[in-house]
Amino acid sequence: MDARTLVLCLACFLLVLSGVVYGFKFLKKRNYLLGVECLVIAFSASNALIFFLTNSGIAYEISHFLDAFSRGFGVPIISIIGLMAVTHGYKPSKSKDFLMFVVAFAATFVLILASFMVKPLPYFYVAMWSIFSVYLLYFASRLVGVGAYLQALGIFIAMLAGQAIASIYDFYKIPGDETNVVLNFYVLALSTWAFMLSQFYYGYGVLERLKSSSALLPAR
Repeated sequence: MDARTLVLCLACFLLVLSGVVYGFKFLKKRNYLLGVECLVIAFSASNALIFFLTNSGIAYEISHFLDAFSRGFGVPIISIIGLMAVTHGYKPSKSKDFLMFVVAFAATFVLILASFMVKPLPYFYVAMWSIFSVYLLYFASRLVGVGAYLQALGIFIAMLAGQAIASIYDFYKIPGDETNVVLNFYVLALSTWAFMLSQFYYGYGVLERLKSSSALLPAR
């Protein structure tokens, strides 16, 4: 195994670990939208890892489909709704959670199979991620408002890095991408997503604790 493949595999493993750890942590909080989405990302990364190691076509197709799901709907829509539990007090029922995933998976099949989506698809991904970035700016501002500056900075960095990855994904090729060991697109993308999931969890925790402590205060 050459150094480039090794670093790619390590980046995949980092995202798998991040997705599994924070996915189960969110499930413990009974936030099934964020928990399942983190696990979907972990499963996608695990198949990417299998592909890099074995060149398996099946693993590639699974990872490609789940990547499309997360870029198009999982992160920009499902994650926003999941985070709204602490920003807006909105927590849908389990049946609505399930329905959202069913609809999003069905829509993903349309994204990758419909011929009319071939040309606009890259722009669709960027547009959806840009909506998500706007929400993250709001999320960071909420953290600033409660004095959680470190967590706000983490969310802001995750937003900038995620938007950069989304913007260059289908439009720009990093010079030397085929040979760069560390500064290649997939290592940067996988590492960014791993960092992003961790910031979701810790930022969420700050606002959740604030909400819980406010609920315990006696009414005046």
